[in-house]
Amino acid sequence: MKLDDMTLDIEQHIEVEGPIAEVFKSTLYRFGEGNKGPDGQSLEMKLEEFAGGRWFRDRANGAQHFWGHVQVLKAPVLLEISGPMFMSYPAINHLEIRLEETAGVTKVTLRHRAIGMIDPQHRTGLKHGWGLMLDAVKADFSKSAARA
Repeated sequence: MKLDDMTLDIEQHIEVEGPIAEVFKSTLYRFGEGNKGPDGQSLEMKLEEFAGGRWFRDRANGAQHFWGHVQVLKAPVLLEISGPMFMSYPAINHLEIRLEETAGVTKVTLRHRAIGMIDPQHRTGLKHGWGLMLDAVKADFSKSAARA
């Protein structure tokens, strides 16, 4: 196995017309209880908003999947999570979500780095999956959302 096959480094960003504090709240919501799959169904995610807090999927009836621990929570500019994420095989992940506000626009940058025996299907689906989550944050601040 080549080193390139065992590492991952993805970076995506969006720009949101909204104050950084509100965009940060939306980000926490979308990574927690507001997390939905492509079909619009809840992924039943929980994000404990403190250092050491868990990020996990709680499917009820004793079915849970641990995704990671909150490594850094520095409102409203940074959230870092490290752990296995959705990878049920030998891999460790680090997810960094950094926010920066300039002139009423908040840039949200997501960077996902990993090392391990990364499944090729996960590798190809990650950009799309993270993009959906970032799009949900942006949609929270769209003109149509403001009218709702």
